Amino acid sequence: MASVHESLYFNPMMTNGVVHANVFGIKDWVTPYKIAVLVLLNEMGRTGEGAVSLMERRRLNQLLLPLLQGPDITLSKLYKLIEESCPQLANSVQIRIKLMAEGELKDMEQFFDDLSDSFSGTEPEVHKTSVVGLFLRHMILAYSKLSFSQVFKLYTALQQYFQNGEKKSVEDADMELTSREEGERKMEKEELDVSIREEEVSCSGPLSQKQAEFFLSQQASLLKNDETKALTPASLQKELNNLLKFNPDFAEAHYLSYLNNLRVQDVFSSTHSLLHYFDRLILTGAESKSNGEEGYGRSLRYAALNLAALHCRFGHYQQAELALQEAIRIAQESNDHVCLQHCLSWLYVLGQKRSDSYVLLEHSVKKAVHFGLPRAFAGKTANKLMDALKDSDLLHWKHSLSELIDISIAQKTAIWRLYGRSTMALQQAQMLLSMNSLEAVNAGVQQNNTESFAVALCHLAELHAEQGCFAAASEVLKHLKERFPPNSQHAQLWMLCDQKIQFDRAMNDGKYHLADSLVTGITALNSIEGVYRKAIVLQAQNQMSEAHKLLQKLLIHCQKIRNTEMVISVLLSVAELYWRSSSPTIALPVLLQALALSKEYRLQYLASETVLNLAFAQLILGIPEQALSLLHMAIEPILADGAVLDKGRAMFLVAKCQVASAAAYDPPKKAEALEAAIENLSEAKNYFAKVDCKEQIRDVVYFQARLYHTLGKTQERNRCAMLFRQLHQELPSHGVPLINHL
Repeated sequence: MASVHESLYFNPMMTNGVVHANVFGIKDWVTPYKIAVLVLLNEMGRTGEGAVSLMERRRLNQLLLPLLQGPDITLSKLYKLIEESCPQLANSVQIRIKLMAEGELKDMEQFFDDLSDSFSGTEPEVHKTSVVGLFLRHMILAYSKLSFSQVFKLYTALQQYFQNGEKKSVEDADMELTSREEGERKMEKEELDVSIREEEVSCSGPLSQKQAEFFLSQQASLLKNDETKALTPASLQKELNNLLKFNPDFAEAHYLSYLNNLRVQDVFSSTHSLLHYFDRLILTGAESKSNGEEGYGRSLRYAALNLAALHCRFGHYQQAELALQEAIRIAQESNDHVCLQHCLSWLYVLGQKRSDSYVLLEHSVKKAVHFGLPRAFAGKTANKLMDALKDSDLLHWKHSLSELIDISIAQKTAIWRLYGRSTMALQQAQMLLSMNSLEAVNAGVQQNNTESFAVALCHLAELHAEQGCFAAASEVLKHLKERFPPNSQHAQLWMLCDQKIQFDRAMNDGKYHLADSLVTGITALNSIEGVYRKAIVLQAQNQMSEAHKLLQKLLIHCQKIRNTEMVISVLLSVAELYWRSSSPTIALPVLLQALALSKEYRLQYLASETVLNLAFAQLILGIPEQALSLLHMAIEPILADGAVLDKGRAMFLVAKCQVASAAAYDPPKKAEALEAAIENLSEAKNYFAKVDCKEQIRDVVYFQARLYHTLGKTQERNRCAMLFRQLHQELPSHGVPLINHL
């Protein structure tokens, strides 16, 4: 931490009852709150070992460090904290402070004179080099340097501090009594508690160096690990502005202001704070002190790198690329490989965001390929990629790098989903969520509010939704919303996940107007995904020409930025559009192109889905036997790891192929084949029912009714026909033959 600007200590000032020491180099000053803490320490030393139990003394020792490092709090709050640890000592402290505040100035003088006795004797109560000893010595030194007028102001502030504490204690007691009589008073008490907390913040005054450093490190840790427990953006900014008012050159305060402004997506203020941070860091020389002559250049290149990350986050990709090139230039001149690796990762992000940045990315990836760094989109098999990740995991576990461990597990979750292994993805996500953090975080904060956990929870919600467990997915999303509020930095992850799940449910239910309204929200969070979903809605509404135009534009864009997964998905949608337009022969080359890409990049699930579409195209072309042989190749991965909707489509297609193949069979063999088709149709209907896909259920019961009629089963036929009529009235046909639906 950079030191607080020393000009803060030149001139004595009186603000909110705080007396500043008029001594250069003194980084602390006496306040009424600190006098109360000194009284507590003095009483702890005077109390014998038998008067306080071992557990109470242990709780008091745990309480001391936050009291010494934290900001000033009200007297009533201090009483409450001491009483929770040791009620007997709280009473003694209260009496001692009351006698001092209601007495005379000489009582406070005598109290500070007696503090020096704590260090006397062969076995002193407090060691001079201990945390408590250093605090006592700082307070004694700061008090001894005060002038008489400052001592008088301090005593007046102590009296006011005591009176405010007594008044607040009486109000709390009255409120507690009245809240027992009426339930409505509970809300009033909560409002009073809020006002108390606001008063504690506002009357705390300027922080000392240690208090400021503790406050900044605590809030930065909370923003990183558990944003919900940090101060609200407005409250935190108010505290930072108050801190910067007394010390404008406190670099770390500017950086925390930058992080706080990122929470509310304030691009102007966050850029302003980031530039001020590096300006102060260079001007104060704090960086060069710890890094020698290299400190100045190090600040410059990391300033450019952070500025690039900031612009990329707000979508200013051209400015981000310029800043990143500047960071790379300075890092290359300084031979800083660590900074260059950070630049490489941001180049990859920019390569995903901007199509014209991919050329710059290719030059950087050559370096990664040279060192054998694994990449999923390089077409590596799952075992080779996981072996490479295992080697890095060994280093992470060896050095207890918990954050990198979390990131690695989240990456494995995404990779397994990319390869189409939902069971393995589910296992990895649950492993990450059940892990205990290896990193010690203050204030009882668990490291579970990072981006890795947000990604894992989103995968978990999508996996449950794919299996038709919408209630479980809703619970996961509810937990995500509580853990990552809308103004938090990772909220966009669950927002996109929520919108996609709602879109899929609306499409399954045949509510295309509702799905169309969700496209706007998806596009705002992910433009590529939004355009793809818009094309799906247009295709479902039989607006084939508009859907084809969108898909072609999206295909060109995704091929340009090398988004292979989306390219395959778009090709499958284009093929479906062709056969729904009664042009299955045109769909075959498109499907073969998608299959080639899936095989090249080892995307097993997409390959199985492509084979499913190829089998359907062959069925339309009148070769059901070959379609059945293809289905036997693709159906196993779909039934093992596929979504419920895809399982239903696969079984429905098997039944269609069985019926088409049975046309040339003998009557006994034909009846047997139709019975098998009916069983597969029932299984498909169960799958569709799990995701409430009424349109597909309508098609299934239509086929079942036709088959039952062929077999002469009138009762079963009538039951299926009645169900079909109900669904057909609820979901009118768009004029597309049923055979053309996969």
